[in-house]
Amino acid sequence: MAVLALDAKYNVFRTPNNPQFRTLYLRRRSQILREKSTLDRDPTLLKEYLKIRSTLLSQRYGLPSTFDQSEDSLFKHYQHHSQQQQQQQEDINRMQEEFLERFRLDDQQPIITPTSLAGASRAMAGEQTISENYSFSGVHHIFDQHKMAGKSIDCVKFAHDDKSRLACCSLDGQISVCQLVPPPATVICLFQGHTAGVYDFSWSLSNDTILSCSADATSRLWQVSSGQCLRVIPNPNGSEVLSCLFQPANNNLFATGDARHTLQIMNLSTGKVVKGGISNLSGSVQCLCFDSSGKLLWAGDSKGYVTSFLFDLISGRLIRAKKLHISDGHSVTSICSRSWLSRECRDPSLLVNCSNNMLSLLRLVYNEGGLQIRRRLPIRQRTHNIRSTFCPIMSFRTGICVVSGSEDSTIYFFDVTKESKYCINTLQGHSGPVLDVSFAHDESLLASSDSTGVVIVWKREQR
Repeated sequence: MAVLALDAKYNVFRTPNNPQFRTLYLRRRSQILREKSTLDRDPTLLKEYLKIRSTLLSQRYGLPSTFDQSEDSLFKHYQHHSQQQQQQQEDINRMQEEFLERFRLDDQQPIITPTSLAGASRAMAGEQTISENYSFSGVHHIFDQHKMAGKSIDCVKFAHDDKSRLACCSLDGQISVCQLVPPPATVICLFQGHTAGVYDFSWSLSNDTILSCSADATSRLWQVSSGQCLRVIPNPNGSEVLSCLFQPANNNLFATGDARHTLQIMNLSTGKVVKGGISNLSGSVQCLCFDSSGKLLWAGDSKGYVTSFLFDLISGRLIRAKKLHISDGHSVTSICSRSWLSRECRDPSLLVNCSNNMLSLLRLVYNEGGLQIRRRLPIRQRTHNIRSTFCPIMSFRTGICVVSGSEDSTIYFFDVTKESKYCINTLQGHSGPVLDVSFAHDESLLASSDSTGVVIVWKREQR
């Protein structure tokens, strides 16, 4: 009866526009308490339960733990709380508008798009077509240090603005840092410490540290020069950490996504979640991506959704913006962003892999804070976490190139501006599904990893 009395105390706040449901709620609560509750047989448990439930209810309805129970007073307090919530929402909306204002496109200024008549641009590019530009002369090097374990290499990345260093992580629990130039190419460091497979990693802006995440429910910070583990950050949820990413404007903060559907912003110094830096998604958080400014964050989950968040650079707080459904029940495995697709095309976009055999190009609608599907391209992807990337150089050529792995062991190059004959090149050499691809900043080298534990570094033809 004490529990029912507590629920009745707050009943005036439930469904204020539909008072008939209040009685129905109390009846159902009474039925459940009679059938399943053991609280009345344990006074200590009952006291603790009442304390916790009172706290939760007071937080839910914005009330102190003790208050005037007269109905007039309750309604006044409820109205005041509603006004506070409305004001908070207005503040959030204003923050969103201020942030998104800098991305609004000027309606008075026409957007320049690639055209076959752009003779000056073609001349600057050396008159090469986009397919000629992305032809490769052969293999620069093959790394197979993880092949003996028989585990896949889920992620491979060049260091920022540095084509000489390449890192890859494996489900054997290790991370390799490789030196490509000057030759001969070699493995210069092997990070060992994770007790289970490593799913993802991120280079710091200065390239002196690497952040990794693993199935052992931890994230780790590594010093590249020595291979030493500088810090171990346990996941507060105790679940597998599937994705991680440094905050580009502040490398003391990083984002993680785990198997319990939780996106978290964590402080590297304290190892704790930032206040207001946590959000729950529809499924396990498979991939993360910041925009170049660090003020927008996208998360892809196992249910097929891409969720946008505004990121407060000062506090680390996340504000959920928009949500786009890519495909029902098919996992989103990779997100890559570009602010400018080419020097002649002002069109901020996301490149998204999804396990529905599709690579999707999304357009960012900043004045709405949302996303729109602009283009879908077929690849082979059903069971593996395939990743893709934009080609890093903003070209003067007609056409925009993206690269993706595939489960048919092939690397695909697509011109996303073409409606037909959009596949401009393929690379074959892997003996298993190609899971990730990464371009060096000057596009001279392309690295790809596969499910057999092999990394191939491809050399682009110089014209």
